[in-house]
Amino acid sequence: QKREISNFDYLMYLNTLAGRSYNDYMQYPVFPWVLADYHSETLNLTDPRTFRDLSKPMGAQTVERKKKFIQRFNEVEKSEGDLSAQCHYCTHYSSAIIVASYLVRMEPFTQTFCSLQGGSFDVADRMFHSVKSTWESASRDNMSDVRELIPEFFYLPEFLTNANHFELGCMQDGTVLGDVQLPPWADGDPHKFIFLHRQALESDYVSAHLHRWIDLIFGHKQHGSAAVEAVNTYHPYFYGDKMDLNNIKDPLIKGTILGFISNFGQIPKQV
Repeated sequence: QKREISNFDYLMYLNTLAGRSYNDYMQYPVFPWVLADYHSETLNLTDPRTFRDLSKPMGAQTVERKKKFIQRFNEVEKSEGDLSAQCHYCTHYSSAIIVASYLVRMEPFTQTFCSLQGGSFDVADRMFHSVKSTWESASRDNMSDVRELIPEFFYLPEFLTNANHFELGCMQDGTVLGDVQLPPWADGDPHKFIFLHRQALESDYVSAHLHRWIDLIFGHKQHGSAAVEAVNTYHPYFYGDKMDLNNIKDPLIKGTILGFISNFGQIPKQV
């Protein structure tokens, strides 16, 4: 608010406080989607409609989607079985596979992605190939996709190009995967995309609303009644600091929980 630190630096500082680090794919720094406009020829950073609603998690960006996740939450409550699994989301906004999929065109992330996938690239249609379609999947279309972004989206144009000429496969519509498809306002230039995307992160609108997203990811809306009200609850296994693994004697259950966390991600420590 005093303009003495950038929003980017502030978010990196919070990620570090919350125990997240570039050294751990399972607890990689998490950054927000800040834009909702991936179709315009020019980007208008003075129009609030250009931006994502930072007060809501990715699962509640549209009214229909929000209703579906609330319905899922309520249905678990009514069903017989383990009530502790009552949650809005069974997938996470940041995980090793999400990080590796964003950075798959660069080593060492290419090898990491392949090893997480069992030795090869994923089906081409599921690979990260377009900023617009990834936003649409995470904000509207795919009920198992609530991913957020990583810091590289705001400073590293190289991860958007297939400079190593990896054979990433061919999509069902015949599109051969190469460089990441950028929004029209980027003019096909990764440097321009990063420049404008960083401008958006540092814009007045984001500066005025960023604290709402921070509440969801690092703050008081992370769990408990505030999280339920904000449609922001995740599977209990994602809350690593709430699970006391030392008290779980059954090695099978313990192994299941650890596998779940490593595959699907972990909620940051509450700051």
